[in-house]
Amino acid sequence: MGSVLSFPADNSTSRQREMAEEEEDLLDSRDREEDIAKFPYVEFTGQDSITCPTCQGTGCIPTQQVNELVALIPYSDQRLRPQRTKLYVLLSVLLCLLISGLVVFFLFPHSILVDDDGIKVVQVWFDKKNSVVILAITATLRIRNSNFYLVTVTSLTTQVQYMNTVVGTQQVTNVSSIQPLSDKLVNFTVKAELGGPFSYVYFSCTFPKAKVHNVLIFMRTWVKLSYMGRAAQSTLERYRYVDCSTNFTASQELLPLSPSA
Repeated sequence: MGSVLSFPADNSTSRQREMAEEEEDLLDSRDREEDIAKFPYVEFTGQDSITCPTCQGTGCIPTQQVNELVALIPYSDQRLRPQRTKLYVLLSVLLCLLISGLVVFFLFPHSILVDDDGIKVVQVWFDKKNSVVILAITATLRIRNSNFYLVTVTSLTTQVQYMNTVVGTQQVTNVSSIQPLSDKLVNFTVKAELGGPFSYVYFSCTFPKAKVHNVLIFMRTWVKLSYMGRAAQSTLERYRYVDCSTNFTASQELLPLSPSA
């Protein structure tokens, strides 16, 4: 005779109840989380609890402490990894180099050229009693300023020599100022007296039958310049023929010497 095996009905019923209870517990936990989220902050202090030192149990940070508190963020936070850092550093370096180059270009001292523009006027006086010839020589200098700032001519000194002997000297201070990137003509006058051991010049200049009354003189001029707190000096040296018989002459250049700064 055979026997029939049958599973008890209690097992299937208990499983269904367990599943129903789990679903209810899950729903209850979700409802509990939503209720907690809606529930305001409350400091639950007990025997082993510590009140929050930042908010003092209020759940809010005082306005007075906003600039005093430090927030901690994870090391992997994206804010700690700024983008295009190398590009910004490269642009900053290039900008600094550009600004430095412009400053050097505009403030670096450029050349200041001082050229002799010739003798413009010669006035002649004769001292018949002492056999002396007096020459008032007016000459012109052309000064070129190649800088981007003002240049001041602080002093101008001129010396006239005849036969290696100084016969006239003139010094002028606070002469003029030359604007940036411009040039200017500066006039000066120096007196020279030819007498004593050179009394023969008087007879040569006043001899009526002589067709030429030229006197060879040597002129040396020092020009002192000031710019950007610095001082410089330029020197001009030149031989010239001067007609000592009339009050005006056009000078004839001879043996020019290069200016030295």
